[in-house]
This record gives sequence, C-alpha cells and structure tokens, in this order.
Amino acid sequence: MIDQTALASAAALLGESWTPWLVVPPGLLLGLIFGAIPGLSVPIAMAVFLPVTVHLDFLSAVLFLTSIFTGGGFGAAIPAVLMNVPGSSSAVATTFDGHPMARQGRHSEALGLALAASCAGSALGYVILLLVVGWVADAVLLLGPLEMFAIAAWGLTLIAVLHEGSFIKALLAGLLGVMIGMIGMSARGDMRGTFDSLALVDGIPVVPALIGLFAASEMFRLMRRDYIVEDKELRRPAFSRILAGVGMALRHPLVVARGGLIGIGVGAIPGVGAAVANLLSYAETKRRAKDPSVFGKGEPRGVIASESANSSSEGGSIATLLALGIPGGSATAVMLGAFAMHNVTGGPRFISENLDLVYAIILGNFVQVVVLAVLGLGFLFFAASLVRVPLRYLIPGVLLLALLGCFSITGDMMGPITMVVFAGLGYWLREHGFPVAAVVIGLLLGPAAESELLRSMQVSGGDPAFLLQRPVATAVLLLLVASLFYPLLRRRRRA
Repeated sequence: MIDQTALASAAALLGESWTPWLVVPPGLLLGLIFGAIPGLSVPIAMAVFLPVTVHLDFLSAVLFLTSIFTGGGFGAAIPAVLMNVPGSSSAVATTFDGHPMARQGRHSEALGLALAASCAGSALGYVILLLVVGWVADAVLLLGPLEMFAIAAWGLTLIAVLHEGSFIKALLAGLLGVMIGMIGMSARGDMRGTFDSLALVDGIPVVPALIGLFAASEMFRLMRRDYIVEDKELRRPAFSRILAGVGMALRHPLVVARGGLIGIGVGAIPGVGAAVANLLSYAETKRRAKDPSVFGKGEPRGVIASESANSSSEGGSIATLLALGIPGGSATAVMLGAFAMHNVTGGPRFISENLDLVYAIILGNFVQVVVLAVLGLGFLFFAASLVRVPLRYLIPGVLLLALLGCFSITGDMMGPITMVVFAGLGYWLREHGFPVAAVVIGLLLGPAAESELLRSMQVSGGDPAFLLQRPVATAVLLLLVASLFYPLLRRRRRA
C-alpha cells in the first residue's frame, strides 16, 4: 500500500521550497483560460509553456504542467455548459445536460456542479493513485490488443445508450462516425476514402471535426436567438447559485465515486483517456437511473458523471506515464518532453528508486485540486456573465477563435476546412434529429476498435479459442454484454 517513509520524505520535498507552490496558481489559471476557449486546448497550452520548465527543478516543472492539465480539465466544461460547445473532447458528455440547464437559466448551478464534480473526481483519482501506483505498471501490461478491442467495443455500445429519440437514427449516425473515422491509411496500410488526396492520408483531423460538429454547428443554431438565456433576470451572475450547484453535486456521492473510478481506470489505458471516460461515466449513470428519460433535459447527475470522470482520468494517465513511461494522450506526451528535458525516464524502475518523488507529485496534484476549488469559484463568477453578451457579438468571436484554434492544431488550412465541413454536417444532423454524440463516438472509437481487432487476429492466428487464454478480455466482453442487457431486464422486471 503506502510506504510511510517515502510519504514523509515526499512531504519534506514539498516543504523544502516555495517554488512548487508558486507555479501552481498561474498554471491552473492558464489551464482554465485555454480550456475555456473553443479551438485551444490543454496540450497546446502545455506545449507553449514547456520551455519555461527548463528553468525549474523537476518537481516544480511537473507540478506546473499538471496544474495546466488540471485547470484545463475543468475549463473545458465552461463553454460546454454555456454554449453547448465542449472545450475539448473530454467535455462532450457535459453538454448533454449542462447546456439544457443553461437554457433554463440554471447556468450558474450547472457551472457549480461541474466545478465540484471535477474537484471531487480529481481528488478521488489521486487518492486511489496514491494507494495503487506501485501496481499500475503490472495492471497496464496485462492489456493486449484483444483487451483494447473489448474496451473500444464497449465504448461503441454507448451509441445504444446515448441515443436521442429514434434508435435507428442513432445507429445510422454512429455508423457514419465509424465510416468517417476509417478515412485514410488503415492499420494494414490500405488507403480508404482519400480520393487520391494527400491531405486525407492521415485521416480526418479529429479535434477540428469535433469543433465543427459541436461548436460551429451550435453557433449556427444560436443565430436564431438574441441571448443564450432569454430571461433578463436569470442572466445575472449569482455567486449563491454557483454555491448551490456545488452543494447539489455533493449530494450525489455515488455518482461522483462511480465517475472517479471509471475515469482513473480508463485514463490509465494509453490512447483512450478522458474522451472516452466522460461518455462511459455518463452512460453508466444513465443506465442505472430509475428514470433515464430525464437525462438530456437538464439532469444534474449527467454533469456530475461527466466531469468527475474526465477529471479523475488525469490521475490514471499520469500513473501510466510514471509507471511505464508511456504517454496516455497529447497532454502527457508533452509532459514526457519535460521528463526528457530533466533527464528523467518513467517506468517501474523510476517508481522503485524515486518513490518519494512520485508521492510528492501525487500530493502536489492533490493540493492543486484544493487551489482549483478556490480559484475556480472566482473564475466562474466572471464566466457566468458570458450569458449577458448578445449572441450577435458572441457568435463571431467564438467562430473566429475556433478557426484559429483549428489552424494551430493542423498547421495548415486542413484544420479550418475540416471545421467548416463538419459544421455543416453537424447543423444538418441536428435539424433532422440525428444525435451528434453518436457520430463522435463512432469517429473516436471505430478506428481504434478496428486496429486492435486486426492486431488480435494477427496474434491469435484467427483462432477463437485465443479468447479463453485472455481472462481480462473475457471479463470485459462479459461486462459489455451485461451492460447491454441490464436495462432491458430491469424494464421487464419493473413491468
């Protein structure tokens, strides 16, 4: 469990200098700002400020970058709630109930919910990480291509859970997302759907596509309104309502705990991360609800489930980085660069030889959560005032920032063009009752499921009995089947 000697040494490391604590507040603020602006992202912020870490000691450098990570994880929820525009793919599920709450004039409560759930999820993730960091390397090494395929397939079943209205439309939208995700070079080296265009060899840029599907298409829909919230009285920011939202989140500890456990488990898997964790947590919360029909209409538990999972996934991804030296996503890949700049290599040997430093990083991140709770409350009070800006001024600004962000992601016009094309697609899908979330699920998980299935076939030689030799994969597939049939059995028992 916890090595008491190493823990005491970690506390001493954090108390030796003020530098680790001086870099945390500005890092959190940078993360909040970059996360809250559509088109910008946490990895961009971390990459921009990576050179600053050269002049810091290793512990301070890691805490500075993780504070940007922590702040950005919550910052992405702000546009998701206020404008139905997820600041990143980790906040997609936050839009499902967060924005309906904002449209009802409950934006302050929704933002308070998101902040409390994000802080509680992060704290839970780091507590668990402190207890199990020594076992993470062994656990992650058990995951082969078959296990990764089972997890990706489980994620694809979210299409059946998160559909809005017609299941046929949700299925078609999901298949469309999978087909879009297949464009480019396959895992076997085959070219698909590129129309001989070199720009499509690497596939559709995912982040600009998400910005187009959610951000730009929603801006087009909002052009019909004068304000996000029509009632003038409800547009006024109220600190008491933000605090009421915080209290509302604390009344659902089981939802927070479930989201935290899902987040740290999924976040520890390289290449999956918060983009899947928030959707999985939302789906499980909806599955277990007595009345799933309230979700998507301003249900607070939907916001809590999404935010607790995407924030706790940070702990899982950092665990993988420390235990194996493998980045779980773009943000931890930048962090790996900071490791290299300080001549540090993550892995089991690093943990065993520097357990006090590992504990110091985890404790420092735990303190970040407390600072975020205070800093976030002040940030939210000003962010809530965004609903008072007329949409005729707000929409052009958001679209311009989104275009610039997409250009910065790809480095050429492919980013902005992708955003514009997918904005038109997203607008058409919304107008005809097709769920955009199903397209996103297919786009994110379809290619991953295909590549892992191909690797599994290559390893097993096509022998189905190979599944019996992989108990973890078998367990995940059984959980997949159970999660599909549980709602049906529950409805039948209730009837």
